[in-house]
Amino acid sequence: MSTHTIADTHTIRSHFPALERRHGDQVVAYFDGPGGTQVPRSVAHAMTDYLFHHNANTHWLYPTSEETDALIAASRTTLAEFLGASADEIAFGANMTTLMFHVARAIGRTLERGDEIIVTELDHHANIAPWQALAQERGAVLKWIPLDLHTSHLDFDAYARALSPRTRVVAIGAASNALGTISDVRSLIAMAKQTGAITVVDAVHYAPHHLVDVRAIDCDFLACSAYKFYGPHIGVLYGRAERIAALDVPRLEPSPNVGSERLETGTQNHEGIVGAAAAVDFIASLAAAEIGSRRQRIAATFDALHHRGEQLVAQLWDGIGRMPWVTPVGPLPGSSRTATVSMKVRGGSDAAARALAASGLFASNGDFYASTVARRLGVQDEGLLRIGCMAYTTDREIDRLLAALHDLRS
Repeated sequence: MSTHTIADTHTIRSHFPALERRHGDQVVAYFDGPGGTQVPRSVAHAMTDYLFHHNANTHWLYPTSEETDALIAASRTTLAEFLGASADEIAFGANMTTLMFHVARAIGRTLERGDEIIVTELDHHANIAPWQALAQERGAVLKWIPLDLHTSHLDFDAYARALSPRTRVVAIGAASNALGTISDVRSLIAMAKQTGAITVVDAVHYAPHHLVDVRAIDCDFLACSAYKFYGPHIGVLYGRAERIAALDVPRLEPSPNVGSERLETGTQNHEGIVGAAAAVDFIASLAAAEIGSRRQRIAATFDALHHRGEQLVAQLWDGIGRMPWVTPVGPLPGSSRTATVSMKVRGGSDAAARALAASGLFASNGDFYASTVARRLGVQDEGLLRIGCMAYTTDREIDRLLAALHDLRS
């Protein structure tokens, strides 16, 4: 897909007021997208419009409540289109972690001692900790799929060996928020389905970069976070309709007990739900209108941004390759990866992040809740410096970053 099918980077940047911020005498460059992107005006406007003109609780018989019901329903439809699902398969929650604990708790009610749960060393701990807790509570066996440090991918052979007739849950990530690795989730799930296991996918880092298709992946549950794709701080959960219906979810007796609302507890973040849908519409708006449906425009946007991201990653990787005090980790440029690059930096990630910030370069540091990855890399103490290239990232910002990293040699 040609990058000319979507707006140029200058036009994209014009939608983000945050990019006007200065730190000292420098315009801020945001490389912290994998931990949360900046928000375009259209998303903030949709949220304030809801709060100013439609704010109410749901399912009552006066105009603002009915308008709230309609806006939430429309947002489910939008997020369903974003993920390739049906509207009644989309639930909202505080964040992916909270949603995952909720789903795990419900699944746990069906587990017996000796049942097996598979997790991976590559994942964010939001898709590990809920299953660890469940294994402890229910006497289940937790199996870990190792990370191959040479390829930065999961060990497929170890995964095949781990599957058994007692496998009840397989929890895997579509993309690593620490290394940028994109996993072959479709193949992993196809193997898991042969055991009848419930499959749960963390797509938080994948969804901002590639079009999710839950039907093609064929998973049972998939979670992502709107604040990683230019939206507000809210989590989004897909659940296969029959799986949602079968879940014995903890819930209040008077609350809705049909469709995806079964998975939602208490009053939701209505403005956040509206904002999440606006973020999807923003992504679609970057592509040429004649491309077709909203989902086709989203696909075109991601294809073009992926191409731009590959160029930025190659530029960054080539530049830090000349700096022996900086060591990139993860898949090589041009391979199956997102536009996220983490690196070991002499002196540790804390000092590096502070030095970059002084130059108006905002980057994440630490283990990013991918703690097992950090331990396997031997950087559990000093952490990693993480650089994320998003829709608004430019090659000039990469040049600025490389110059600042070069100054760290002393």
